[in-house]
Amino acid sequence: MPSLRERPWVMGDHDLLVMAVRNLVDNAIAYSDDSAHVTVSLEDLDGVATLKVIDAGIGIANEDQERIFERFYRVDAARSRSTGGTGLGLSIVKHVVLQHSGTVELWSKPGVGSTFTIRLSAHPEEK
Repeated sequence: MPSLRERPWVMGDHDLLVMAVRNLVDNAIAYSDDSAHVTVSLEDLDGVATLKVIDAGIGIANEDQERIFERFYRVDAARSRSTGGTGLGLSIVKHVVLQHSGTVELWSKPGVGSTFTIRLSAHPEEK
């Protein structure tokens, strides 16, 4: 059975990692109704720090999911303008995660919501 630690630690640029997570959370809030919940979870499973941002927002159509991490790509340009989006947030997330040798994945279904998952190598102890 895999080991589960309470709080994983990663080696990396604090400011960049915070910016990436903030972008995901900001998007989750912006593309969800006011009463919807946004959940952020973090766990260490066998040496992999796994952060998930889960929303019950509008979701992303399959045809848009392939391009969602491209610079300036916006699924809903009208809503992005009203919320101040530039189409750079998810591109920044992708590049920050790649700079830290990690992965970012998306699961989404229109009308149900989205889950963005970042996976980074966990460090064995706090530094």
